[in-house]
Amino acid sequence: MISNPVPPWVIVSIVSVFGLLLFAGCRTEQHAAHPAIADLPPVKVTVAAAEERTPLRQIEVMATVEAEQSASVAARVSGNITELPVRLGDRVKAGDMLVVISAGEIRAQVNQALAQLEQAERNLKREQSLLEKNAATQESVKTLEESRKIAEAAYREARTMLDYTTITAPFDGVITSKPANVGDLAVPGKILLTIENGSSLQIIADVPEALVLGLSIGDRLPVRINAAGLDIQGTITEIAPTADPRSRTAPIKLDIEPSPKLRSGQFARVSLPSTSGSAVMVPAASIRPFGQLDRVFIVKDGTVRLQLVKTGLKHGESIEILSGVNGGDSVVISDTRELSDGRKVTVN
Repeated sequence: MISNPVPPWVIVSIVSVFGLLLFAGCRTEQHAAHPAIADLPPVKVTVAAAEERTPLRQIEVMATVEAEQSASVAARVSGNITELPVRLGDRVKAGDMLVVISAGEIRAQVNQALAQLEQAERNLKREQSLLEKNAATQESVKTLEESRKIAEAAYREARTMLDYTTITAPFDGVITSKPANVGDLAVPGKILLTIENGSSLQIIADVPEALVLGLSIGDRLPVRINAAGLDIQGTITEIAPTADPRSRTAPIKLDIEPSPKLRSGQFARVSLPSTSGSAVMVPAASIRPFGQLDRVFIVKDGTVRLQLVKTGLKHGESIEILSGVNGGDSVVISDTRELSDGRKVTVN
């Protein structure tokens, strides 16, 4: 006689129950193989106390390194550039020729003014000679004297315009910009060259109007120039008396010590003294980064607790804790590789 077969759902149930029993047995063996953290021997640690302090907070503003002496050389007369003997980066002395502009029309005006001056002088001499012979009057001589003065002024004006066709260096410096070339048309106001005296540099910074009132001439401020890798001090020499209504900032100037690493136009950051307030400070060595989070180990009653914290500004070897640590807490500053939450410790 054939017995009834066992239904499939019964077989599945039996296998599931067996698997659960096996898994539970494995978990029991695993926990038995690893003792609890509290049963591990204590770890020696070094701690430091979290302190409530009043650190001086600072605000950084963007600034620029600039030359104290800088001149944009422009033409005063119109004409084509015939000579431009300097190149970008050349060093020049005060009085060196920089640009020569064609001056055919101006030279003609000079010659014309000179001829009129010479004619006026001849007429005056002739009239003075006639006056000595009582053949002329004082009034006619005075009229010719005035004519000579007018002719002389016109000649001086023409000569001055002719001098404008040759441009010389106003001071010792370096050519930092040269947008013009030989053959270009120079017109009044068009920048041809820029010359800077790189031996004396300064910092120009725009300071928010709320902070500029706290600054004074002679104050020394920290300056950071990343491109040169320099952390220096700058002395305030000028403070603008008014603020820009669009940016609500006022420019200040700071003198800095010369350095071969500094160049005009470099980016700088100036630190300004700002408000101060109470903050919990801990040694930076106690902060344990974990991904995007910061953690510390706090020792209490011979046991460490892992605590997530929110950090603020760094002040030297200390760092602000905005939340997670209270003043007086003992934080671990030694190696924490053997530590875990709840581990017993002994303090060195």
